[in-house]
Amino acid sequence: MTTLNSSGGASEARILGIGTYRPTRVVPNDELVEAIDSSDEWIQQRSGIKERRFAGPDETVQSMSVAAGRQALERSSIEAAQIDCVVVATISHMMQTPAIATAIAHDLGSDAPAFDISAACAGFCHGLALASDMVRGGSAKHVLVVGVEKLTDITSLTDRGTAFIFADGAGAAVVGPSEDVGIGPVVWGSDGEQYDLIRMNEDWRDVLAQQTPEMPHLVMQGSAVFRWASFAMAKIGQQTLDKTGITVDDLDVFVPHQANMRIIDAMARTMKIPAHVKIARDIAQQGNTSAASVPLALGRMIDDGEARTGDVALLIAFGAGLSYAAQVVKVP
Repeated sequence: MTTLNSSGGASEARILGIGTYRPTRVVPNDELVEAIDSSDEWIQQRSGIKERRFAGPDETVQSMSVAAGRQALERSSIEAAQIDCVVVATISHMMQTPAIATAIAHDLGSDAPAFDISAACAGFCHGLALASDMVRGGSAKHVLVVGVEKLTDITSLTDRGTAFIFADGAGAAVVGPSEDVGIGPVVWGSDGEQYDLIRMNEDWRDVLAQQTPEMPHLVMQGSAVFRWASFAMAKIGQQTLDKTGITVDDLDVFVPHQANMRIIDAMARTMKIPAHVKIARDIAQQGNTSAASVPLALGRMIDDGEARTGDVALLIAFGAGLSYAAQVVKVP
């Protein structure tokens, strides 16, 4: 019998460093209200958003990812040449092929294998799970995971249900070997029965068949998403804690996808998150950045001193599809 050699991986994996990039343009609610017949008060009551970041013409999916990636590498004390794989989670790279991950890897100075994944707002947590498995499985020692969006390219500023929600930015994490558990088991899945709750309003083929084509944009059934996320995701969060073998009392930090402040509050109440646990509320200043949401929120907590090295953090994200993923990690 032929014997195959296996590539032994690390016993465990962890996040070595987080990097972020926030576009320079800050857009307060007042800039958007006239086009959607709304008010700053209404937007804050509905979403908790006070302002968000919009990328300029020179701030692209590629450039934002490279900036976040460089910071993650620097904070991890890892050189680009040491990266064995680059995974980019995004829904707003506007070319079907090639993957933007290959260009990002090149700009960073790496010729590692690189590919994109599309799991909308849950994309970063999906990428983190893949990276952890690669490191422990032996196919990579260090993996760069990027969550990046330029959602303003696919957002209609006259759509009252979405114009004030979506924004731009990038977050990145370097995942590498660890002697202790640094990334817990993932709990992930999808609820395809509700596939249409968050989607593009038109198929590209239908757009191109129009007399005067217009860029398709995101649409969302907000009330249905709110009901689903507020309670379904609390159950996923509890399943993740159970699978990891800890309780909510063991948490130091809670980093849910920054979709809506009311959803964050509802999840925290349903899960009975203790008062000592710091909860990410990056949405108030950043808006909803889909795949970039979780690393941006965790990065802000680290920079502000709310999350410290070694803290136990629950990450949980959900989005179009409806796809979701959650895991417990140690803060780098």
